[in-house]
Amino acid sequence: MSTEEREPETIRYTADVVCVRNGAVLLIERGWPPHKGRLALPGGHVDPGETSRTAAARELLEETGVHVDPRDLTLLGVYDTPGRDPRGRYVTAAYLVTVPDDTTAEAGDDAAAVRWTPLGNARDLAFDHTDIVTNARYRQNAPF
Repeated sequence: MSTEEREPETIRYTADVVCVRNGAVLLIERGWPPHKGRLALPGGHVDPGETSRTAAARELLEETGVHVDPRDLTLLGVYDTPGRDPRGRYVTAAYLVTVPDDTTAEAGDDAAAVRWTPLGNARDLAFDHTDIVTNARYRQNAPF
């Protein structure tokens, strides 16, 4: 089938946050499918009229209770590999933010639980979030 004959693909736009505190990343336990019960980064859909940066800060607050100014989020990258989400084609803008050492988090919205996990131990995460965290680790160790 040629490119011209393919059905249009619906692409959904999301934002995720690698929130770091004292060498640990904030992860949520997913409360809903897909990947119910697995650890993932806080994040979700970009709503109409908002930027991915604003959505990332909103989702972080809704899922973990952690408030950050959207201006403090640094774009880590855009992740768009086909198949990264079993629900269909999802493209995410992932952001990195470092919060004070005394920052606390509490599960809310779609999160069944939250936990701070050492960056080097954040493995086997839902979706492609292990890759996103790995990229954040390299970014944090890179000289600027």
